[in-house]
Amino acid sequence: MSEHARPAPVAAPFWTPGVLVLLFLMINAGFFIVARYIGGLAAVTHLSQTRPWGLWIGIDVATGVALAAGGFTTAALAHIFGRHHYEAVTRPALLTAMLGYTFVAIGLVIDIGRSWAIWKPLVFWQPNSVLFEVAMCVVIYLHVLYIEFIPVVAERFGDRIRILAVLNRILDKTMWIFIIAGVVLSCMHQSGLGSLMLIAPTKVHPLWYTPLLPLLFLLSAIAVGYPMVIFETTIATASLKLEDEMEVLSPLSRITIGLLGIYLALKIGDMVVRGTYVYLADGSSESISFLVEIIFGVIVPWILLMCPAVRRSRRWLFITCAMIVGGVALNRINVFLVAFNTPYAEQSYFPSIGEISITAGLIAGIIFMYRIAVTYLPVISARRREVTS
Repeated sequence: MSEHARPAPVAAPFWTPGVLVLLFLMINAGFFIVARYIGGLAAVTHLSQTRPWGLWIGIDVATGVALAAGGFTTAALAHIFGRHHYEAVTRPALLTAMLGYTFVAIGLVIDIGRSWAIWKPLVFWQPNSVLFEVAMCVVIYLHVLYIEFIPVVAERFGDRIRILAVLNRILDKTMWIFIIAGVVLSCMHQSGLGSLMLIAPTKVHPLWYTPLLPLLFLLSAIAVGYPMVIFETTIATASLKLEDEMEVLSPLSRITIGLLGIYLALKIGDMVVRGTYVYLADGSSESISFLVEIIFGVIVPWILLMCPAVRRSRRWLFITCAMIVGGVALNRINVFLVAFNTPYAEQSYFPSIGEISITAGLIAGIIFMYRIAVTYLPVISARRREVTS
């Protein structure tokens, strides 16, 4: 298939066993969320005064923001750099980013002790705070994502809802402003997340602490953007029985070689210059976690991507991109959880059943909403796979 069909709702049964599992995970998380607001954070988490953040910040926020980078990287590629060949994956990537950031916000509301005060940074500004910069960028970018998604909704319901048709006509001439704003805002808060840890040089393990943390966070987010698009597109087309989009995904993976190589070179170069490679052989949990992250999350998939046979194989390309996605996710977990040492903690941290359940429920919620969106909105352009007898 050389030419893609126009995006259209997916004609597939909605209530499948997989969707029911997602529903169960969301309901289960709902009970723990209610318990969290009745009994406080201590009722469902292993957080304490000496361990102020845990799984929710490490995965729901830091990892979620990084893995939603496919939205701005594909938008930049297709609309700013004019590579319209990749239009087929821009809408699914935009949807994933929009849902990802929405659930990042929900995760923050759950994690913050006084969640009813989450609106205060919008009114009481603190421009000297990196956290304020991250918060404002995320809030604005989330609105930009919803604006960018309006044409998709208008294409389906514009003839029934007049305001959608009007907005669509306006955005047809001004969308370039929001696309550029989305790219700029994403670059700001992706690097800002790394900047958050710069104020804790004595608490972050030397393997991860570096003045280049903001740049490394930004580069890793850009590097994981296209692999995340390949990862989610492959899962979506396989589960919905659609034709694969290898004619788009294979060239996209070729771009990743350069991006991942730049990140790897900077990561290793920084470690050599600072002399922190001496910690790699100490046998600690930190050194093991770092080696797993860099070897299986960066080096091995980078080498695999340089093989044309891997880029042409749907299975191997998926495995390789899954390794990159897992490597970036592990990097965020390492920086915010494994590498972070709380000097006065009385015991080591491990997430509770409540934390794990809520995280699983939020991830299930993203997948569930994605399923609803592609069922009723023109998001995916891949055709239905023909069944041969």
